[in-house]
Amino acid sequence: MRTTTRTPLIALLAMVPLLATMGGCAAIVPLEPGDDAGNPSCADVIVRLPDTVAGLDKRETNAQGTGAWGEPATILLRCGVAVPDPTAELACVTAPEDGIDWLRDDSDAPNYVFTSYGRDPAVQVIVDSDGDPDIDGDEVSGFEALSDVAGAVSQIPADRFCVALSDTPAPSETESPE
Repeated sequence: MRTTTRTPLIALLAMVPLLATMGGCAAIVPLEPGDDAGNPSCADVIVRLPDTVAGLDKRETNAQGTGAWGEPATILLRCGVAVPDPTAELACVTAPEDGIDWLRDDSDAPNYVFTSYGRDPAVQVIVDSDGDPDIDGDEVSGFEALSDVAGAVSQIPADRFCVALSDTPAPSETESPE
């Protein structure tokens, strides 16, 4: 009588997907999608997000148009947030290497919220610059995070740019009436 080893082999092959999912034990990061997360431009951004940002590994999220990095999640990205109006209240920073303008909200420091300016839909990047509170020396640079996601965010074309006070024309001198 001939014996076969197919049954154990089939059982082993059936377990491969289960073992693969158990290998990534990090929990899914719960995020709220932006109101315009279904915009096709957000899909262009999300499929181009890097596997690492500021040296942190990418995590799975539960919402469309989002990304997260770090364990615990230290950098969050949401595409499709409200397009910001011009403002003098938030600092506008332009990354010199990629030319993307970001409005920086530091009102909840050390958590910094960067929102792309002049792009529709807008992209928001939230950086907990303190990193993991249990690990010394793992601070996260907001500018490094923005630089790492720039290639993806640049898929949304800019239609406006930040203007500094130095960029505005000075009033011309006119003679006063006598």
